[in-house]
Amino acid sequence: MAGSKKAGSKKAGSNKPVKKKAGSPRKPAATKAAKPVLKKPVAKKAVVAAKAAKPEPKKAGKADAKKSKESIPAPQFSAPTSRREGAFLGPSPDKQLPRATKLPQVAEALTKREMEQLLTVGQGRGVMGEGSLKGRLIVHANFPYLEVIGRDKRELYFLLQGPDQEVLPAYVDHKVSVSGYIRRTNNHGGIVDVRKYSAKKPEADVEVAPPAPVDKLRFLSPGEVEQVSSAGMGAGMKGYASLRGTLEMTGDDFFLVVSNGGTRQQVSFTLEGKGAKGLRKNVGNMLHVTGVVEKTSGWGGRVICETCEPRPNEFRSVSRDNMEIVEVEGSGQGGQTEVKLNTGLSVRLPERAGYTWAVEPTTAKRCGLREANFELKSGGGATREFFFTPRNPGDHEIEFFLAKAFNPAQVSKTYKLALHVKGLDLPAPAPGPY
Repeated sequence: MAGSKKAGSKKAGSNKPVKKKAGSPRKPAATKAAKPVLKKPVAKKAVVAAKAAKPEPKKAGKADAKKSKESIPAPQFSAPTSRREGAFLGPSPDKQLPRATKLPQVAEALTKREMEQLLTVGQGRGVMGEGSLKGRLIVHANFPYLEVIGRDKRELYFLLQGPDQEVLPAYVDHKVSVSGYIRRTNNHGGIVDVRKYSAKKPEADVEVAPPAPVDKLRFLSPGEVEQVSSAGMGAGMKGYASLRGTLEMTGDDFFLVVSNGGTRQQVSFTLEGKGAKGLRKNVGNMLHVTGVVEKTSGWGGRVICETCEPRPNEFRSVSRDNMEIVEVEGSGQGGQTEVKLNTGLSVRLPERAGYTWAVEPTTAKRCGLREANFELKSGGGATREFFFTPRNPGDHEIEFFLAKAFNPAQVSKTYKLALHVKGLDLPAPAPGPY
């Protein structure tokens, strides 16, 4: 019992220190709650760790942006896709730059030399100042850019900043003029802090018909008149001039023969206009015509007549008076005749409307062609007379061509005349004394 009492007393006595021990740990718990000794250093460490951790994501973000710029392909503009390599592409789509809402202070204006550098690709990097630019507005990554055509016809791209940065994308593909603080930041563009801008809607390209060319008439010089009158020359010439020639007809049209009449190198002009009326009575006579001359080919053209004045016929190079003349009426495919030397040969062939008879120039020279006269009969059709004076004895073949007027290469009919030229019968010389 005593032992048990002692044990109990010990247990009872031991209860006090147990209570004290139980109470003693509560005090420090209360003190910990009152004085957060452990939380303060933890909080400081957390703050320091947070401060130390903040710049790390920034560095990582820059590195990631660089990697993303290298890995992401070059973005495309809303403008045509034919862009040169290395052009100013602006911010990458994965990281938008903050929009600039404040404008810098007014700086010095750009000089003419600086503007030339600013608008040249590969030059002017670092140039800055107040100025103005004009170009076409494009949008990339929701940012407005001004596409400017530089001095060497290459594109430059300027990012437009300022309070109007959110408004400008509405004027995409417009012609925009901006003025403000310009900075050239790279070889292919830069930045503009826009102070003022104006946009113009692009006009639709309307095909305007070119105005009809106005014929500026001028007086042809004497040399040009000679070209117009020569065969194979002066095609396409047009001007105001005076011509002289023999009046003839083809069908109901009048035309003036100015050179090489009767040969395949004949040059003639159709007469048109008010001044060409009432000329039928002058057919076969000389005529002086003044008006607008237009030579359409090497063999003639047309004349818009203002005045037509008859002239007396020129003297014939050979007089037919007291001359023996052999006359031939051409019909069929050909014929033959015989003449004496130094006598006359007259060949008449019926004309056709739109066509005229002619001979080769070499034949005309060899057989002595003197005249080619157009004869208009009152009761019948028109005929053409070729008058020769043969000077070379022997046999000759004269070939006549019925060719289209103003186009001697287009032949409709031919007539061949076999000509025999007799020599003169000279008396035999008288015998000498021996």
